Amino acid sequence: MLGPTTDSRIYLLDADERRVVPGGPAVVGPDGVREEIPALAFEAVQHVLAAMRDGRGVKITPLRPELPIDEAADAIGMGRDDLRKNVANGAIPFRSTQYVDWVKLADVIEWDNRRYAEQQAALDELMGGDPTNDDEQR
Repeated sequence: MLGPTTDSRIYLLDADERRVVPGGPAVVGPDGVREEIPALAFEAVQHVLAAMRDGRGVKITPLRPELPIDEAADAIGMGRDDLRKNVANGAIPFRSTQYVDWVKLADVIEWDNRRYAEQQAALDELMGGDPTNDDEQR
């Protein structure tokens, strides 16, 4: 399963992940019509279903592949000034237009995932656990 239904996630498919596999993941409508979907889209549907079965509301917001820094910060649940500082420090590539600094959503997600993994590793080290030993983490 995907974990707690309280977590917020962004699902972004690259070109290869948009392909569907005949006989692979699909959604089936009430009329029996089957529509094949990419594997990651199926994972997103499972995440939505788990949250709704848990009695939670779900918000689905399409995002552009490139966003102003402030919108990207909102998307990952980070303070706008905090993300701006990281972009300014070179942690995430960006481009500027006359009024707006833009970042690619994929770059922001990759950076955020890497930052999270580094935080988890630091916490594991502080706790004296061996992150390669699942038994100690439980």
